[in-house]
Amino acid sequence: MPLYLYKAADSSGKIIKGTLEGAKESDVAGQLQDMGCIPIHIRPVKKGWISLYLPMLKRWAPSIIPSLDRISRKEVILFTQDMATLLGAGLPVDRALTVLMNAAETQGLKDMIGNILKDVQGGSDLSDALTKHPGTFSRFYINMVRAGEMGGVLEAVLKRMGDFMEASQDMREYIISAMIYPLFLVSVGGASIIIMLTFVIPRFSIIFSDMGQTMPLSTRIILDLSQVMRTYWWIMLLLFGTAWFFAKRYIDTPSGRLKTDRYLIDAPLIGRLIRMLEVARFTRALGTLMNSGVPILKSLGLIKEIAGNKVVANSLETTYDRVKEGERLSKPLAESGIFPSLAIQMVAIGEETGKLTEMLIKVAETYEKTLKNLIKRLINLLEPAMILFMGLVVGFIVISMLMAVFSMNDLPF
Repeated sequence: MPLYLYKAADSSGKIIKGTLEGAKESDVAGQLQDMGCIPIHIRPVKKGWISLYLPMLKRWAPSIIPSLDRISRKEVILFTQDMATLLGAGLPVDRALTVLMNAAETQGLKDMIGNILKDVQGGSDLSDALTKHPGTFSRFYINMVRAGEMGGVLEAVLKRMGDFMEASQDMREYIISAMIYPLFLVSVGGASIIIMLTFVIPRFSIIFSDMGQTMPLSTRIILDLSQVMRTYWWIMLLLFGTAWFFAKRYIDTPSGRLKTDRYLIDAPLIGRLIRMLEVARFTRALGTLMNSGVPILKSLGLIKEIAGNKVVANSLETTYDRVKEGERLSKPLAESGIFPSLAIQMVAIGEETGKLTEMLIKVAETYEKTLKNLIKRLINLLEPAMILFMGLVVGFIVISMLMAVFSMNDLPF
């Protein structure tokens, strides 16, 4: 049977941790409830030295690894899910926060929950207490919590918010993990080429300089490139750093960001990936908000702030204005030129059948799955292409050197 790591609160509110075997998470939760405990978090035990030693690093070496004290996305997700679990078990907000503060594994998270608890005990709503931590909780998150408080469904809203954040994090991690191997290939291949040009080729140049014979063109190109890199490497770094600095400054301006995002979203392949990602993010966020009782206009006003692409954000502002004037959501989305026809048709069907919220979630799931499949196919094509390119570059360098070596046979003795 699979082994699960659990965190729970006993009848006195004390946090207990351990492992239990079960066919699935619900079986472990049932065992804990039979023991008189409230399950806070249950997750399968992952094998590997990282999962084994990282908790000890967090507990024993925060000064050595200061970044571990920062509140990560995963910690916010766990905080949200655990808060929903405790509220669902009947605990009031302040008691739930006390339990989570005692269970926090990092000092940064413990301090943040402690400050939120202090504000709540002082008479503030949970949403108002969260506003004092803008670096951790977005306006989207805070307004979701506020809507749950106003509707008396805070536990349900937190559960949906936890699911939304977990789905977004899964997509983010999938994209990052898919790019690790291609980036590794580029790094290793680029480092190999630089080492050859700066350390290996100069050894041959000493020999070739005494040949007294015209070398092949390819060999002269490689030798000249090696000489330039060894002599003017600092100028190349300076030019690269200057170009990066001014490019970043330009992109940080409103007009520069808009032009850059427009170029990216219109790019042949990257643009398709960005569109799918933005559609999935928009529909899941809107569906989550509306499912939590937030009106569509207020939902659109919040979502336009979390759009990753400025072009998409501008189109959502136009959509907000037109929906405010009384139009259906699907019409301005269709005229924006951003959203695919399938997504628009599914949204239109949801409006006609009165199941817009459910259809929005279906659109998000559809495009998240399509995006993952597309990224997988792209990586499968990209990896051999990169290996082939690196092989051609290294092969060109090697063959150029060999041609010069072979030409030495023609020298008179």
